[in-house]
Amino acid sequence: MEQPVTSFDLLPGAPDSPVLLHVPHSSRAIPADVRAGIVLDDGGLERELDHITDAHTAELAERAAALAGVRPWRFVNRLSRLVVDPERFPDEREEMAPVGMGAVYTRTTHRARLRPADTDPEPLLARYFRPYAKAMTEAVAGRLAATGRAVIIDVHSYPAEPLPYELHGTGPRPPVCLGTDAFHTPPALTGAAREAFAGCGETGLDSPFAGTYVPLDFYGTDARVGALMVEIRRDTYMTEPGGPAGPGLDRLATALARLVDTV
Repeated sequence: MEQPVTSFDLLPGAPDSPVLLHVPHSSRAIPADVRAGIVLDDGGLERELDHITDAHTAELAERAAALAGVRPWRFVNRLSRLVVDPERFPDEREEMAPVGMGAVYTRTTHRARLRPADTDPEPLLARYFRPYAKAMTEAVAGRLAATGRAVIIDVHSYPAEPLPYELHGTGPRPPVCLGTDAFHTPPALTGAAREAFAGCGETGLDSPFAGTYVPLDFYGTDARVGALMVEIRRDTYMTEPGGPAGPGLDRLATALARLVDTV
């Protein structure tokens, strides 16, 4: 019998650390019953996972946590975003929903069919999306209770060349893209990130991906929660698509640790 797959892990850091490294898209794991609802053959699914997975970002966060002077907390998704994408709105607020990439994807990175268009997302939302959101909310609340503030650093990667699913793929694609939010990303946090990643190449803001992830209980209302999305261009640390990590991963881990210690 197949063993159940753990959906996510909260990995403790130092009690006095306000930092939560969030890694939502690093896994390729798909439970068998979820796989049965995906129409791609095995080869097609592996190719899609190569394109859609933020490969090695969990390892990046792990290395950075070990290097940091004050160890941050980590919240890591252990399932592929093809199960559910925990960072998408589960309703009409999600701009990617019209192209079949809301919280439950029905289209691939190349806009081919992933699931039937009439797939009911509710079973996956109930089983995976809502428990994840609840646990992430509790993790942030824990940092607020312990330290009086929380800083969510969202750890992502993106391909060197735009994929067909991208809605904003025509803009700059710097080695490090910083996604910001007008309410939750203070200038000091953006500045600290620019300085920390200065040795990793150019840093840009909100292109090709913009915004940050903040649990809805705090979003737009609690300024004690800071947030920044860090998007690393994949060719700076790995072989695309879906290949092994290279020496760039160590440089990035050192930079991310520096950011953790600054904030």
